[in-house]
Amino acid sequence: MFEDESEGAPEKPMDPAVKAKEKSDYFRIHAELAAVFEGKRKFDASLLPGLDPESARDIQRGVAKLEKSKSPESPILPPAVLADAGNLLDLHRTHGLTTNDYHIHRRPGEVQIVRWLEGEQVATFYERIQAHFDAGFNHFRDEEGGANEWKQEEKTLAYLKALGEIEVKMEERYLRKLIKDHKLIVLSTQAADELNIVFLADHLMSVAPEEIVGNASAPEGEHDEPNLAWFFKLFSLRGVKDGVEQMLFFAFLQKAEDTFGDSW
Repeated sequence: MFEDESEGAPEKPMDPAVKAKEKSDYFRIHAELAAVFEGKRKFDASLLPGLDPESARDIQRGVAKLEKSKSPESPILPPAVLADAGNLLDLHRTHGLTTNDYHIHRRPGEVQIVRWLEGEQVATFYERIQAHFDAGFNHFRDEEGGANEWKQEEKTLAYLKALGEIEVKMEERYLRKLIKDHKLIVLSTQAADELNIVFLADHLMSVAPEEIVGNASAPEGEHDEPNLAWFFKLFSLRGVKDGVEQMLFFAFLQKAEDTFGDSW
């Protein structure tokens, strides 16, 4: 995940607008990961191992139920599960857990990370996700222009033009206004069959991998392949509860060499 796509086989010919959209999607996904997991680096968030197994199971089962209930065409949850979704957004209160921090539950070869945000923390999240996207995508767009503009090829110029026309507003992309105006609850997900745990720990969170996965599962170095690659799935639950804007992020990680299908 997030490896250099230019390595290996040459890219197949692609419609310039589609290619530009795919590049912007790459930076949008990266921006979300950065905003979700930068809390320890930027906002004094703590990594708190010791989330009790019952709470972890409740959250895992809860987000799985919500995912199954929504339409593939829309992240907006149907009315039938809004009460369950609201309970998950409020679970930090009912279980006496903090917002902003990362609550971690570990089992052999498996990790669950839960983070709640509310009120101004949510507003800050949207500021940060926009800043991450703008910085990454604008830099990429400038580099692509500098490297390719001289070619004066029709498809290349069309691609650069499409890149220049892309403007992503993260609040719109993540339906923030609709959520606030209509009291909706929204669930979106992203997944990777193999996420390098060092990328998550070092690059995004600025912590040692063992602080996330524990000493027994942490890689011993960059060549420790069995402990580097992890299946990763991130759930983003967003809504308004009792007049307060709230978010729940639930990340499930399991060693890629293990069988993870039975976990869901």
